[in-house]
Amino acid sequence: MDARQFEDFIKQVGQLTRRQREKIVRLLHDPCDQGGVVELIEQAARTSLACPRCKATAMTRHGQAHGLQRFRCKACAKTFNALTGTPLAHLRYKSKWLDYMECLLTTRTVRKAADYVDVHRNTSFRWRHRFLTLPKTDRPLHLHGITEADEIYFLESEKGARYLERPPHKRGGPASKRGISDEQVCVLVARDRTGQTIDFVAGKGPVTKAQLKRCLPPVVDEDILLVSDSNAAYRYFARDAGISHQAVNLRQGQRVRGAIHVQNVNAYHSRLREWLDRFHGVATHYLPNYLGWRWALDAQRIDSPDLLLRTALGDFQHLPVT
Repeated sequence: MDARQFEDFIKQVGQLTRRQREKIVRLLHDPCDQGGVVELIEQAARTSLACPRCKATAMTRHGQAHGLQRFRCKACAKTFNALTGTPLAHLRYKSKWLDYMECLLTTRTVRKAADYVDVHRNTSFRWRHRFLTLPKTDRPLHLHGITEADEIYFLESEKGARYLERPPHKRGGPASKRGISDEQVCVLVARDRTGQTIDFVAGKGPVTKAQLKRCLPPVVDEDILLVSDSNAAYRYFARDAGISHQAVNLRQGQRVRGAIHVQNVNAYHSRLREWLDRFHGVATHYLPNYLGWRWALDAQRIDSPDLLLRTALGDFQHLPVT
């Protein structure tokens, strides 16, 4: 650009909208070219690069495609790149991915994220759930010591479905049945006193002993002290599993009995519900993605767009050990 063109550009700056100025500022402060994103993708894949078809690690370079190095497997002769077989395969506009990761870290809605990175809202929705496919699996392997467990309920939502088997709910509308019913989805949350948290979409309606038996034994130590409210399902589950159990009767106003309380898990419920409210209801089908997204933010395990992109590719080695 010569001097005259630059002066003409400066004169037009005053006519830009606020959103257009924000885009220019982002480009000046963080120029994200596709080359930088490609380098990050290939670094993340380098430690475990293998043929996605036969898992062989013997390969040769085979040109480039869409900015990525392509390889040919010596065993099966199939070609692939660092994104083949990952949730990010076949996604376009790589130069905008890190900006979109920033949108996930700051919990922008689908439309606001689309405006921020200048893509269509359908692309923004697709990216959200593709990028969260693997990060949502980053959970503690076990809970230790005193472990609190309690459930939270969300109205079942088929948001986005083309065909419904029931009359549609108004956005944010109540259930047609009183209390906890099969119109609500149960999310079971278990949290130990170190802050490690694991959650499960247990099913519809009130939590049952069978659901607790399916969810909790693989993730809790045998010598834990399970603390819950007075729901009998926890007592029966703990008895059958041989786990120590204590309960607080919240209905009678008993919230704390020494170290026996469920205030940590209830505080997590409160933060989770408040955080989900900004989305005006999430589809039950995608609820596990949102639960994993919330855990990553609440535990502050992922604090940069680069790190989130690495985990979206299955590279967890840079995360803190849980």
